[in-house]
Amino acid sequence: MGAVSQSAEINEAYLRAQFQRCSDFVLRSFTLKDQTRLILVYLDGMIRSESVEDNFLKPLLFDGLPQGIDRILSLVEMFRREWLPLTSIKTEDSLDGLVACVLQGGLGILVDGEASALVAQVQGYEKRGIEEPQKESTLRGSKEGFVEHLRTNTSLIRRRIVHPQLKMESYTVGKYTQTEVVLSYMQGMADEQVLSVVRDKLDKIDTDGIIDSAYIEEWLENNSFSIFPQVQNTERPDVVVASLLEGKVALIANGTPSVLILPITLWSGLQSADDYFERFVFVLLIRTIRYIMTFISFALPAIYVALSTFHPEMIPSYLMISIATARESSPFPTVVEVFLMMFIFDGLQEAGVHLPNQLGPVVSIIGALVIGQAAVEAGIISTPIIIVISLTGVATYTIPRYSATLPFRLIRYLLLFVTGMLGFVGFAFGIIFLLIHLVMLESFGTPYLSPVAPFDGKRIKDILIRYPFAPKSGRNKKGMGR
Repeated sequence: MGAVSQSAEINEAYLRAQFQRCSDFVLRSFTLKDQTRLILVYLDGMIRSESVEDNFLKPLLFDGLPQGIDRILSLVEMFRREWLPLTSIKTEDSLDGLVACVLQGGLGILVDGEASALVAQVQGYEKRGIEEPQKESTLRGSKEGFVEHLRTNTSLIRRRIVHPQLKMESYTVGKYTQTEVVLSYMQGMADEQVLSVVRDKLDKIDTDGIIDSAYIEEWLENNSFSIFPQVQNTERPDVVVASLLEGKVALIANGTPSVLILPITLWSGLQSADDYFERFVFVLLIRTIRYIMTFISFALPAIYVALSTFHPEMIPSYLMISIATARESSPFPTVVEVFLMMFIFDGLQEAGVHLPNQLGPVVSIIGALVIGQAAVEAGIISTPIIIVISLTGVATYTIPRYSATLPFRLIRYLLLFVTGMLGFVGFAFGIIFLLIHLVMLESFGTPYLSPVAPFDGKRIKDILIRYPFAPKSGRNKKGMGR
């Protein structure tokens, strides 16, 4: 059906048909001064009932029509001026539009004889309070994190960037969920070409629903089959603000605390917010350790297999004797041992993530200790394998962002496979193919290995080290997460 009818009966019948078998749908009908029929429609639990009572029902039922007002041709206009002064209101001429507003938590007001409806924005559903993100906690930085409410999230950004150049464009995505997505950027800083691409991709999203920002992420990526993410997600407002000030773009979706940032590079996932809250001298040491541990997290098992199986002459004699002695009773080849322990370690990690908070760490720690110790005593797994896999797991946890660890966990298995067949030759081929893929990969026109490849001397200062914020250092004072 199209426009709002002047007949209250027709409008009521249409609304009841649309919300048939919806137990939370409320339609209240009453007559004003025994003459004009009014209809109120809303969803129970989606509005602030006290606001409706104080700003509409009580004045309407007890005070009656306002006196001394100017000539008003419609009751809808009178309601707009007199009875809803404390709420955001708008006029809706379409019944389908009215239904959409009610579904989003609006209060619909229909007047018999009027061909338009009034919608009062009195949303009042429950939402989670602002808390520190558990997966991105910092020692010194802000303790605020995004929540599932869109306007709360946009306000967290607005409070940090107090400037009209901060733009927020709204989009509606999802056929059934009608999820509001906000495109945020700094006008004059963000790349217009990137903005154009993002707007085009958002307009082309054709899906039944958006439950989380991850759904949008897959629609935005240029190379969906790459194991490396081309969009960064974060729950920290300060990271989003710093990225916006660097000319990046943020996507905020209603119903999820994860905000998307683009474009990104490989180094974005290896940088922590704490890097910008500590002195730059210490950050050099921390980042060096982190990059070395990142390499260990996906390369150490393959290197161990290559050295102990194919190239034992590269290991000192006394160390090789110790390794051979420890493996004497093992019934499996080294590559099989490493694969089994990696598989068990990842399985325990997933169990710890999905179990309740009280049981997850206990199961992970006790399971690893019991299984590892029992496997060594039974002679199934050698002791050096336990050391290698444990060090690999610890190295993985040094990567600040969980989404950045997933590609390296998969690469670990791929490198182990090719190294188990060809030794260091296979390892070298695996690293070469990995570098080729990273060099060819882009995130919205930005090379994934930028500013290392292609080389950019000005921007590379924030990769291994962090220059001081003082202007005399020559560093661009924009913030974290480059």
